[in-house]
Amino acid sequence: MALDRAARLRAAVERDGPTCIWCGRTFSDQVTPSTEHVVPRVKGGPSWLENEVAACRRCNSERGHTAPVEWLEECDRRGWRPDEARLTAVLGTLATAIAERGGQRRARPYLDAQLRRLRRRGGGPDPRAVG
Repeated sequence: MALDRAARLRAAVERDGPTCIWCGRTFSDQVTPSTEHVVPRVKGGPSWLENEVAACRRCNSERGHTAPVEWLEECDRRGWRPDEARLTAVLGTLATAIAERGGQRRARPYLDAQLRRLRRRGGGPDPRAVG
C-alpha cells in the first residue's frame, strides 16, 4: 500500500535523521520539515519515498525546481552544511527503484545526469554499483 505524504515525510525523517538535507539545521518547532522531491515532479520525479527527503521549509521553498546538484553547490556557497552523502544515497536508491519498477521515462535521463555530476564533484563511486 502506498504511503500518504505525511507518512512519507515521517519515514524520510526516520530514515535520514532529523536534519535538513540542504542546510543541516535540526528540525524543531521553528525549523519544520517538509517533503522534498530530490528529482522534481516537473522533471518526472515520482512521489515515492525513494525520491523524497526531509528538508526545512526554507530550503524546500528556495530550491524550487533547481537541480539537486546545482542546489547542493549553492548551499555550499551559502556556507550551509548540505549532506552530499545523503543526496548520493537517495539518488542511487531512486535509480535502483526505477530500474526495478520501470517507468519514469522523463526522470531517468535527469537522474543519470545528476549522478554523473555528483561523481565529477568527487561524490564517490557510482551509488548504483553492486559491491
